[in-house]
Amino acid sequence: MTTIILPARGIARFLGCKNKNTFFMAKPAAPPAAKPAPHSRLYCYHCQDECPDDRLHIDDKYFCCNGCQMVYEILNTHQLCQFYDLDDNPGISQKLRRDARSFAWLDDDEIRQQLLEFSDGNTAIVTFYLPAMHCASCIWLLEHLYKLDSGVVHSKVNFLKKQVTIHFEEKNTSLRKLASMLTSIGYTPEINLGDVSANGKPKAVDRSLLYKIGVAGFAFGNIMLLSFPEYLGLQKELESRFFAAFGFVNLLLSLPVLLYSARDYFVSAYTGLRHRHLNIDVPLALGMMMLFGRSAWEILTQSGAGYLDSFAGLVFFLLVGRWFQQKTYHQLSFERDYKSYFPVAASRKNVDGSESATPLNKLNPGDIILVRNGELIPADGILLKGGGRIDYAFVTGEADPVLLGSGAHVYAGGKQLGETLEISLTRQVNTSYLTQLWNNEAFKSQAKGHASALADRAGRYFTAVILGVAGLAFLYWAPQNLPTAINAFTAVLIIACPCAVALSIPFTMGNILRILARNRFYVKNTNVLESFSAVQAVIFDKTGTITNTGQHAVHFVPATTDGRGQLSPTEKIAVRTLANQSNHPLSRQIVAAFADVPLGTANGFRELPGQGIQGTVNGWGIRLGSPDFIAGQTQVGEGVYLEINGVVRGYFRLKSHYRQGLAPLLAHFRQQQVATWLVSGDHNREAEALKPYFPDAASLRFKQSPQDKLDFVKNLQQNGQNVLMLGDGLNDAGALQQSDVGIVVAENTNNFTPACDAILHAGEFDRLPQFFRLAQWGMTTVNAAYLLAAGYNIVGLSYAVSGTLSPVVAAVLMPLSSVTILLFGFGMSQWKAMKLGLASSPLHSDQVLYQGHNPA
Repeated sequence: MTTIILPARGIARFLGCKNKNTFFMAKPAAPPAAKPAPHSRLYCYHCQDECPDDRLHIDDKYFCCNGCQMVYEILNTHQLCQFYDLDDNPGISQKLRRDARSFAWLDDDEIRQQLLEFSDGNTAIVTFYLPAMHCASCIWLLEHLYKLDSGVVHSKVNFLKKQVTIHFEEKNTSLRKLASMLTSIGYTPEINLGDVSANGKPKAVDRSLLYKIGVAGFAFGNIMLLSFPEYLGLQKELESRFFAAFGFVNLLLSLPVLLYSARDYFVSAYTGLRHRHLNIDVPLALGMMMLFGRSAWEILTQSGAGYLDSFAGLVFFLLVGRWFQQKTYHQLSFERDYKSYFPVAASRKNVDGSESATPLNKLNPGDIILVRNGELIPADGILLKGGGRIDYAFVTGEADPVLLGSGAHVYAGGKQLGETLEISLTRQVNTSYLTQLWNNEAFKSQAKGHASALADRAGRYFTAVILGVAGLAFLYWAPQNLPTAINAFTAVLIIACPCAVALSIPFTMGNILRILARNRFYVKNTNVLESFSAVQAVIFDKTGTITNTGQHAVHFVPATTDGRGQLSPTEKIAVRTLANQSNHPLSRQIVAAFADVPLGTANGFRELPGQGIQGTVNGWGIRLGSPDFIAGQTQVGEGVYLEINGVVRGYFRLKSHYRQGLAPLLAHFRQQQVATWLVSGDHNREAEALKPYFPDAASLRFKQSPQDKLDFVKNLQQNGQNVLMLGDGLNDAGALQQSDVGIVVAENTNNFTPACDAILHAGEFDRLPQFFRLAQWGMTTVNAAYLLAAGYNIVGLSYAVSGTLSPVVAAVLMPLSSVTILLFGFGMSQWKAMKLGLASSPLHSDQVLYQGHNPA
């Protein structure tokens, strides 16, 4: 009987992992594992390294070391052997694997607190940097960690950053177990505690790319040097030996370029073809193979000098273009993630007991901040005072609030639902982390804009079209002149590039995101900028959005007319204490009106969106809210009504001051043929004052509950309108999330909501028209870049198909086109920003960001 030993990448792998005692035979009477031929080489089933001998094997699968065999056994036991099907070289050699026992230090509680991004005692979140992550198989395996450890809830990979974020149950697993488990399967986490809370600048460029550029550049320069006799047109007959020797040296120099520098292009092309997808690297890989193969054939047959200088030059210039793109992209990303001002403030408690609105980038560990009802916790800390009822849905997706007491750890991204908390910060605010949470797809699923959809279509069909054009050019020239046919085929594959289309949006719109952030208008992503151009209706909230809360005049009107109904000092303390628990603009105005009144302690605080607040202070039941919310009162005016122990004491009359720039902003939208609406939860007492701004009475909608606002947005959308909404993020979170673009106006308060698409500092309200014009200009620039890219490809292809364009010139022009598009988008957006007055005064970290009035 003869046993057929199947290759590691053969039928055994196709059929998937079997039990250790299962093996494949031509006939059923073979021994469990046949010996390989005496002189045949064995390669590790896991990492593809050469095996020193045949001692380590399971059935027909051989392993180079015990570590690789153990990883295979782990994956086989948990039915995860699909890992081996997704890539040619998925595994990492385990010969130098780190001992899992070295992670014992992760059991230290202090270190654990530093590493965890979130923990409520049940669920915890940690992110590990895994340098060994390198392919699609890695992603698949790392997102199936729950099969290896029952304590893992789910895991998510960020492939570009080589990070995996793991949500796990603390009662079933630990950081040490997770790190050991990752190490056991070949992904040893690199943990640097010095980077836990620091917003250090990330590496702009992978060093391996620099090495590849160096190898290609070295080979390119030396091949050109050795090709000088060919360039000078010297006669080969006189020095044939030197020509042959130089040719073989050039061939040797080009091998590292082919096998190392150009490897990523071949791997990407192969991966795309395996998944039946024609990516841009397919024609590039074909062009490289055509150049190298043709050159090697000419040199080995002594029929010519080949085109190895063009081959090395092609790879070198392509890599340089990739390096430039990466460096520029990372620079823009770094400035957005780590330097841009995130326009949300927190209330910091001062030494004298007063509080001040402080920008997030000014908060430091040890600072004590106040977090009111509905506010997000901006950074990790310790709860000092107050009853925590924290909703971590922003972080974990779980909507059930967590009840916490003094001394408990609280984490960034949690929203307080109850009385005011005092929190001592243990970490600096990480705006990159807040941005990451904000961009979570769970909060808003957005359709791609027209420009992004066009880029996707271009990328999908571009490669197929180019392969067709190259094939036709080859078939046309082949009967006439084979070298010209090969030249035309190669040049077409190289010079045609959809990168200009793909790069236009991230670089142009990315630069606009950066400019807007410097001007205190923080936009979530480029899709939002694209949506600005499609807006057909704009909805404004009133209180805190178009009104300047810092300039409101507050006057208490007692329920009795005999003058004896004014509030006593004790009642003022109770009113201010209750109002201080809320972040609503009207509550903040009442607190400011009683600035000289001390604060007491509130219990049982509750806020009903769109209605009012209630709680107990010094044994008194206090309620503040709308006339409809205060039961049994006789309405004598409109404002914020006050009830103490069931008795209506009167109401606070607040006179609104509208924000500077409201009229020009409305005029801008009307000029753009965009409908404008005011949707407010207040009564219509200010309808007359608003008529100059909203002449059409039908555009004013008062007494609207949060559900009414949401329904109104849906109604406009059902009528085919794209809706933009500006609100304060408190009572209109649902409408903000439902709208196509939702903008929160922030003024001295932490009223950020993940439902919004952008955050505008109230001091920049009058500059919104400039911001919208810049965003619209960005789309114009992107469309112009598409035309420029189309023109480049048409001209380049016309020369390439004629066979007159050298492949090395095509290699220079290809990255040059991408750089041209990049500079075009960056330059045009920068020029427009300067023209609009948005680029001349970049925001600095030492600039005063929050003031009680609009800047001049």
